[in-house]
Amino acid sequence: MAGYFDSASSAPLHPVARQALLAALDDGWADPARLHGPARRANLLLEAARESIAESIGARPDEVDFAASGTQALHAAVLGTLAGNRRRGRTLVHSAVEHSAVLHAAEHHVAAGGAAISVGVDPLGRVDPQAFAAAAGDGAAAAALQAANHEVGTTQPVAEVAARLRGVPLVVDASQTVGHAPLPDGWSVLAADARFWGGPPGVGLLAVRTGTRWRSPVPADDRGRVPGVPNVPAIVAAAASLRAVLAEHANESARLRALVDRIRAVVAADVPDVEVLGDPLDRLPHLVTFSCLYVDGEALLGALDRRGYAVSSGSSCSASTLEPSHVLVAMGALTSGNVRISLHRGSTEAEVMRFLAILPGVVAQVRAELGAGGL
Repeated sequence: MAGYFDSASSAPLHPVARQALLAALDDGWADPARLHGPARRANLLLEAARESIAESIGARPDEVDFAASGTQALHAAVLGTLAGNRRRGRTLVHSAVEHSAVLHAAEHHVAAGGAAISVGVDPLGRVDPQAFAAAAGDGAAAAALQAANHEVGTTQPVAEVAARLRGVPLVVDASQTVGHAPLPDGWSVLAADARFWGGPPGVGLLAVRTGTRWRSPVPADDRGRVPGVPNVPAIVAAAASLRAVLAEHANESARLRALVDRIRAVVAADVPDVEVLGDPLDRLPHLVTFSCLYVDGEALLGALDRRGYAVSSGSSCSASTLEPSHVLVAMGALTSGNVRISLHRGSTEAEVMRFLAILPGVVAQVRAELGAGGL
């Protein structure tokens, strides 16, 4: 494929992750909770990976657990924080642009008798810290605010919000931030997904700060916050890839930011009737979304795919529903014909330039096929 530009859905496996995974398959296959030799070897690998990831995110090893996916980690983060803070109240406060996993957890909480307050965002996709904290008031059991938006890349004022919350625990979805940008201060519970930093699928990260009240929303398990046997080889690979990504971060972040700046500028200049979305400066370095008037997003995605470019369109966290993106709706942005491009360490300038060269023609062709070519 000429250009895989959908790393925000799943990044290619980092070479270090591949090496670590293959090595760990030989020594990490046993149940680490048992007492025999193979189990002890697996447990050593698991605890070393836990320590490595904890150091990478600025946490203690005993604060870190692993889930089967980022979605499971987010559900556990939100619902576990609510369950642990029932004495504070029954209300969850979240931004209107959270990942669908957070919104689904909020719906589940409401169906069980709780309450949820959705806080709106400005046209760039950012919450107002004062308004967010006011919505939490004194009766919220938990608040949820992403570190950066998964569709348009805009970063959120997490540290400022946390400082205003007056003790309300803050759940932070850092799925698109870990490995791509510094983590914000102020989180009480953090969730992420190794797929997005170049780790293997099947590893969700759940971190609960010491002193934060958290209770499992599912039946208790003596293995920790997340029930079940951990996938030790995948966790080892996730830890190894995160170390490698962070070691490369300074150079890669600058390189990808420059490529995204080029995309933002060229798309705005060369594609008629287009809106480039999100904050142009205070954003993730590797992600950009734009919407094209008079274009169906699915048709545009298919046309680009046929030319060898993998991008996402529609709501990136619920594209199968074919519903307009709730993120773009909350921003008041154009929801039709939207394309999200998310780059990775393997993305080259040549690939990006070839994509930008064909994009205007592809958009024009899709508009013509839909009878909108002369508009």
